[in-house]
Amino acid sequence: MFDLLSIALPFRMQPGLQRMAQGRHLTPLAPGSALWHEKKQVVDAGASRLCVPGFDPGPAIAAILRRAGAEGLAAGEPIELAFEQDFAVLDGASTTLPWLCVCAPSHWAPEEKLGLPFTAVHAPVADNQLLLGAARHLAQTVTNGGEWERSVWTISPSGRHDQHPQRHPRTPWPDDEGDAFAQRLFLRAERQTFFPIGEGSGQAVFTIHVMLQPLAEAVATPAHAQRLHAALATMSDAVLAYKGLTPARERLLAWLQARGA
Repeated sequence: MFDLLSIALPFRMQPGLQRMAQGRHLTPLAPGSALWHEKKQVVDAGASRLCVPGFDPGPAIAAILRRAGAEGLAAGEPIELAFEQDFAVLDGASTTLPWLCVCAPSHWAPEEKLGLPFTAVHAPVADNQLLLGAARHLAQTVTNGGEWERSVWTISPSGRHDQHPQRHPRTPWPDDEGDAFAQRLFLRAERQTFFPIGEGSGQAVFTIHVMLQPLAEAVATPAHAQRLHAALATMSDAVLAYKGLTPARERLLAWLQARGA
């Protein structure tokens, strides 16, 4: 799961890209799990894959299977139901996403991002100056070879992985306070990784691994509480609004302060 002690302080919206030594990109998806059922609903609805006209996703799918050490899947099993991760292809030259295989987006609609350049994809992100300024460099870095990762996180009142805005409206924050409030919340983290599709392809597979953990379980020590408190306390109003945290911030800070004492 996501380590709260890895959060950089003060909180800033930034790329946070790190080179991977020998990291793990893929996690097998347990059949019958809550995530499996959520992803299967999207697959059955024919809404999991999007592709710009003329783009061949075959090499990307083959690269994913090579990373998994698999020559193939069970008969008829799509990659969506084989791995916990969602997938996209990033093209380094255009910085666009020509193929998306996404079942569990975090309040964004994949169909609105297909084929767009990196800057347009991330235009709605609050305090995005650092991210957009580094857009071309980032795209070229992760598509020129090597393996990379970054993480993002938030706190959510929803235990659902799939948070597509047209499929599922935002879950309202509970009215409780203190421990009763925190017990109904989740730490939602995404580990994002990049690995090359092939030598000299100029393209990378982009994996998105959504991880949910009860907040009270994630904040396991006073140090965790103190780090998360400091991050929330240094978020700008724009970031709080973008993450949907504004109505919960003061109650979260109060709970974390008590937890960190």
